Amino acid sequence: MTAAGAAVALLVLTGCSSGDGTGPAPGRSATTAPAAATPRDASPSPSAAPAKGSVKVVSTLTEGLNSPWGLAALPEGDLLVSSRDKGTITRVDAETGKKSVIGSVPGVSPAGESGLLGIALSPSYASDHQVYAYFTTTSDNRIARMYYDERKPAGQQLGAPDTVLRGIPKGRIHDGGRIAFGPDKMLYASTGDTGEKELAQDKKSLAGKILRMTPDGDPAHGNPEANSVVYSLGHRDVQGLAWDSEKRLWASEFGQDTWDELNLIEPGKNYGWPDVEGKGHKPGFVDPVVEWRPAEASPSGIAYAEGSIWMAALRGERLWRIPLAGRESAASPQAFLKGQYGRLRTVLSAGGDKVWLVTSNTDGRGTPKPGDDRILLLEVA
Repeated sequence: MTAAGAAVALLVLTGCSSGDGTGPAPGRSATTAPAAATPRDASPSPSAAPAKGSVKVVSTLTEGLNSPWGLAALPEGDLLVSSRDKGTITRVDAETGKKSVIGSVPGVSPAGESGLLGIALSPSYASDHQVYAYFTTTSDNRIARMYYDERKPAGQQLGAPDTVLRGIPKGRIHDGGRIAFGPDKMLYASTGDTGEKELAQDKKSLAGKILRMTPDGDPAHGNPEANSVVYSLGHRDVQGLAWDSEKRLWASEFGQDTWDELNLIEPGKNYGWPDVEGKGHKPGFVDPVVEWRPAEASPSGIAYAEGSIWMAALRGERLWRIPLAGRESAASPQAFLKGQYGRLRTVLSAGGDKVWLVTSNTDGRGTPKPGDDRILLLEVA
């Protein structure tokens, strides 16, 4: 898919194509989008999640968050949430919802979709108290870890950043930003193409990729190339990472004007962008398991719970449930909370049938209402 100069200019001016915006995709009315996603395989399976599920909003944990993006749960249950635009990390009491800023991440330079994005706790957090963050500086996107010392005064509890990976291309759009430690205790990070789509197919670039590394930022053993942190390529803008009960990695991805995607990620595979958007059925490229029109999705974070992937939609303003049957979708996805809480950014498993959900109406593209942004506790099935 080629883009004329005018289209590129429009992309820069709007901060994103249809993927993370609130209006229709250029040249196409949102009313042309179909009413449902297209599952890759809707046939039932003995191990499949039920075709139909449910969502109940148990409570609103906290309100008044500014541009929340990343979310991580501390061992005792409290939450850490990052502010994309403020560059701060806030602790939220999981019982009372009380907020306290633990510190700022030095060097964060927010602009457009960039800033302080994903956060994650070290797999050895109980002993090392390290908090990892993916953020944009004046020169790049990078991942750093900081010591979290609860004994220090509020606002001064984060130690100096120790950079584990630098040199990820940055842009006003498509910065990826989700980080998570996998079942293998390796650190995974999603990156975007920064609006320069050709970077997604450039194996020497860290843009438009899913990365896998040790906690120190070195290429992890078993990566497709021994000296590279690149795990998969051909991505436009991945903002959701989650593992199912069989330790399979899933990722949500912004499309451009036609299809958003949920992909099953495998090492060394090429997911097509910019040569393919959605199901291209082209040799050498992996098709998504599920695809959506951007008006109904524009997905960010995902989580796995109760046999399904739960996917937050920004422009679509809804929570999608994708029931799984092994490596496939078990049935057509269901949409919940449509339009009730505006743009949805992050989903995090809270254990069992509970998940945390973070709204995203103060990100410059939403319409904030009193109380925005907030963290909701959901009961799902």
